Amino acid sequence: MSAIRSRTARIGLIAALVGTLALTACSPRSGSDDLGLTPTPTPTETTPSAPAPASTCENVPGEVQPSYSPISPDSIPAGSTMETIRNNGVLRVGVSADTLLMGARDPLTGQIEGFDIDVLHEISRAIFGDPNKLQFKVITSAQRLEVLTPDAAGNTQVDIVARTMTINCARWETIAFSTEYYGAGQKVLVASDSEATSLRELEGLGDQKVCAPASTTTLTRLEDEFPGVEAVSAATHTECLVLFQQGKVDAITGDDTILAGFAAQDPYAKVVGDAFSDEPYGLGMPADKVDLVQFVNGVLDRMRSDGTWTSLYDKWLGVLGPAPAPPAPVYGR
Repeated sequence: MSAIRSRTARIGLIAALVGTLALTACSPRSGSDDLGLTPTPTPTETTPSAPAPASTCENVPGEVQPSYSPISPDSIPAGSTMETIRNNGVLRVGVSADTLLMGARDPLTGQIEGFDIDVLHEISRAIFGDPNKLQFKVITSAQRLEVLTPDAAGNTQVDIVARTMTINCARWETIAFSTEYYGAGQKVLVASDSEATSLRELEGLGDQKVCAPASTTTLTRLEDEFPGVEAVSAATHTECLVLFQQGKVDAITGDDTILAGFAAQDPYAKVVGDAFSDEPYGLGMPADKVDLVQFVNGVLDRMRSDGTWTSLYDKWLGVLGPAPAPPAPVYGR
């Protein structure tokens, strides 16, 4: 039996697993549901942080935009954003529930887990002395900026977004980023019997459909740099995987972290080629919460130096190879 026929025979089983993840990711569960907390605490008044100063920004391949200099995560200054979060009792976070290895809901336990999630646990530990004071809001890639944008009353839906979000200038215009906490790269996933060894080779095969999530740098690059394939957008990476399993697209392009999770789910798929982009992941925060960005940068610095970052890499991303050195922070904003 050919690899593609074998893969087709297993569509039911794998699609069922993916469907479970997709349903939980799209369900209206609140962070309160995830933590067993009701009702959602009402934010308390605090002195607003200074707005982020304007700065020139240019996307340069291989370079990461600077963030704000860190402050010590060992104390919570009076009147700070961190004190407000602590008084509210939870850190509100926007996450994925269907990105295996980074942020995905375990279909057996119902818990959201992954590399992104464990980074958030460390921030919770620094604020509360408890790693589990997290209130999850499951979001799509397209919602990452929306949930950090203040409403008419100046409130945001979450305090931090940790959802495989690439740091770039366009996003810096509306939100603030931590320093880089993981360096990903864009690759392509194809059927195990595909002749293509790169996304560029897919162009030469003709009539190839390649999926990427809407409102991502991945989709933009696919549309701009690979005109020889048909770009197909979906709401989430999981929806791309469903289309791939159903034979409606020939490949999926995305960050290596995400595709590694897909390959782990489908033994009849493979990730091919070298990374053809730099995707520096940052934690997103509201643009005016500069003190929170500085505090988070202090937590990330500590994770780099005390071995926590390497331990998390080995736990979740060891399938990508031996742990590299943690991304060096860039300051100067």
